[in-house]
Amino acid sequence: MRELISDLFVTVDGYARGRNSPAFFGYGGPDLHAWIDEQTSRPQVTVMGANTYRVLSVMADDPSSSRMTELPKIVFSRSLRAPLTWANTTLIADDAETAVPALKGEPGDPLRVIGSLSLVRSLLRLGLVDRLRLMLFPQLLGASGREPVFSDLPDLNLDLASTTVLDGRLVLLEYLVV
Repeated sequence: MRELISDLFVTVDGYARGRNSPAFFGYGGPDLHAWIDEQTSRPQVTVMGANTYRVLSVMADDPSSSRMTELPKIVFSRSLRAPLTWANTTLIADDAETAVPALKGEPGDPLRVIGSLSLVRSLLRLGLVDRLRLMLFPQLLGASGREPVFSDLPDLNLDLASTTVLDGRLVLLEYLVV
């Protein structure tokens, strides 16, 4: 059975973005960029929702995004229409509840969800995420916080698999979802 991994970038107070937050909350650095490159270089099927697809697909022609273009991608969306313009992308309009278990049951590379908060929350609610990786940024967004990552989720138990400090300020928390 394929593993489903979810990678999320989140602030200490649990937000995925802030009203005026720059990319990586302004905390980009060489270790973070190396981690992103390392993850992208691994065999995987990248899974995302429509909003993440819209943001990332505009970079499809950028030479720095060539690996993402090469990777097989699955986009869950009822609003997008086929054919999608980003190479190696499959559109699935079915609910994740039925499609993801079938995908996990197929042989192949791990499934890796990037961003796509509503999709990740749905997959967590359904018990379909095997590994949750949180890149924790040292910031409290308070009143400017947008998109609380863990809102409306049931109680979930996680087993800490590893921690890694990047750039002396970011903490990667890797959990197994039990």
